[in-house]
Amino acid sequence: MPIPADWPTTEAQALAEQERLRPLVRAVDDDAPCRLIAGVDVAYDDDRDLVAAAAVLLDRDTLDVVEETTAVGRIAFPYIPGLLAFRELPAVLDALAALTRTPDTVVCDGYGLAHPRRLGLASHLGVLTGLRTLGVAKTPFTFDHHDPDPDRGSWTPLTDPATGEEVGRAVRTRPGVKPVYVSVGHRIGLDTAVHTTLDLARRYRLPETTRHADSLCRRALTEAQRTRTPAN
Repeated sequence: MPIPADWPTTEAQALAEQERLRPLVRAVDDDAPCRLIAGVDVAYDDDRDLVAAAAVLLDRDTLDVVEETTAVGRIAFPYIPGLLAFRELPAVLDALAALTRTPDTVVCDGYGLAHPRRLGLASHLGVLTGLRTLGVAKTPFTFDHHDPDPDRGSWTPLTDPATGEEVGRAVRTRPGVKPVYVSVGHRIGLDTAVHTTLDLARRYRLPETTRHADSLCRRALTEAQRTRTPAN
């Protein structure tokens, strides 16, 4: 899995790319079908300069796994908060490209518009691929929120403290369990992103897409570690 030749390599280049892509995000619903939903996730071994990505395609009605793929390669970018998409996307794009069927929607383990520059992984991926995307994160990053009511399905706004803008929602997927943080990626509205998340999280806090992709990318990384020595 080679890193694209034109991929940003410095913080300045990455920031400029985010500014270029941000106006292309569409935070509204479209009429495309939404039956096949993919989850994507990555796992790292910085000592070996390895990243493993997984794409797992599920049937939305049954939550059965339809197809799964992985991609393993070099880490594409240094760790800089707010620029994690540049570390993850080359591997994620390869894993998605290996699927034989195109997802109707992709759920990312991370942020979309809930990002300081409104271009987290989910939005970045959506703009690059044209796919409908949303982000479901485990933590609220730098944004403000109140805890939602304890009932499943309750939510509160996730707001930017600098502007008061609603950038996502804290959503209770399980009664009395801490919420997840849902944001628009691309080609989807926030109400639909929340509804989709709840539909995918019928038994656990995290969507089934994320649970399957997390497990698969960790297995792929473990397999790759067996054949790679730590980087000097």
